[in-house]
Amino acid sequence: MITQAIILTLGLVLLYAGSTLLVEGSASTAIMFAVRPVIIGLTIVSFATSAPELLVSLVASFNGSGGISLGNILGSNVINITLVLGISAMIKPVTIQYRIIRTELPYMIFISIVFWILCMDSSIGRTDGVILLTLLAVFLIYGIATARENSSKRKKSFIDRVLILKNICFIISGIVMLAYGAKFVVKEAIDIAERIGLSQTFIGISIVALGTSLPELATSAVAAAKGESDISVGNVVGSNLFNICLVMGVVGILSPMTIDSSLHFFEFPFMIFISVTLGFVAFLKQKITKSSGFFFITLFIMYIMVSYIK
Repeated sequence: MITQAIILTLGLVLLYAGSTLLVEGSASTAIMFAVRPVIIGLTIVSFATSAPELLVSLVASFNGSGGISLGNILGSNVINITLVLGISAMIKPVTIQYRIIRTELPYMIFISIVFWILCMDSSIGRTDGVILLTLLAVFLIYGIATARENSSKRKKSFIDRVLILKNICFIISGIVMLAYGAKFVVKEAIDIAERIGLSQTFIGISIVALGTSLPELATSAVAAAKGESDISVGNVVGSNLFNICLVMGVVGILSPMTIDSSLHFFEFPFMIFISVTLGFVAFLKQKITKSSGFFFITLFIMYIMVSYIK
């Protein structure tokens, strides 16, 4: 147990250090190239923080642990909104741009619904994978097309190029630290859960999902504390899109799997419910206040309790 505690602590330290480097490098790069910070959060940061979900889900699927693979994605998407944004808002209220409310959030809700529809036949196959990856491509094309801010181009000097190199090093180092940090935390969490005797699906929905969401949590919390709300919100919305479209898309193509039909009675509906709830909160307030953050955290606790009872 002492060894496990040390590894868990090391994992958490790596997550914090990695998220700090990733946020600093991403925010600085966005400013230099006049790119909307939210696009950085929706793409680069989201892809980086979704890497643990992709690796865990692929390995689980290839090993015949479909419950962990799908549970990981469903749980991660719920945790990203309830816990990640909830804690971020408790640290500092998170402002949400109107463009995110008008475009990115509705698209995330749409993707979540499409994902549930594709899973109605209790399987994820190659055709489903192609559809999800196509929807991701549409999102990325939109992101590239709207990436630039309406500001004048800056002249790139030697100092700028040095700063670019430094930012790239920060981003790469941050991604590596997040990946290893999540790996250490998830591995020890799964070992402990299996000793207790928890079901495979519940492990995926709760412990593995929480572990693979730690990069999002660390990154969004640090971004919120630094006043980078665009990166914080963009990270969550983008991660949910990447989790569904990229992770499940790749899993569907490389390792088709069956789905536990019981997930349609609570886990899938709750993922849609929490996504729509975020949309309503964003539309009504244009920000996530501390009270809204507390509400989201309460929903997370309810979600874990109901999943465990099931």
